[in-house]
Amino acid sequence: MKLIDRIPFPVLLLAAIWLAVAPITPEPHLVEKMRMLLSGTLHRPIDIFDLLMHATPLVLLCIRLVRMGLQRGSKE
Repeated sequence: MKLIDRIPFPVLLLAAIWLAVAPITPEPHLVEKMRMLLSGTLHRPIDIFDLLMHATPLVLLCIRLVRMGLQRGSKE
């Protein structure tokens, strides 16, 4: 967890936003891969890798925000 805390927050935020919407047209890869996952058609290794690549910064950002909230809550 300390590794996640050492990532500068603006860099993590920018990476999460960038990879969540890239490429903008015709549709973001994250949306496409999530649709494939929900429909059961996410089988090819490249598609699984693509989903992981685009979702990882968002997951890390969520973990970081939860940890920041917990730290702030323990100080009060």
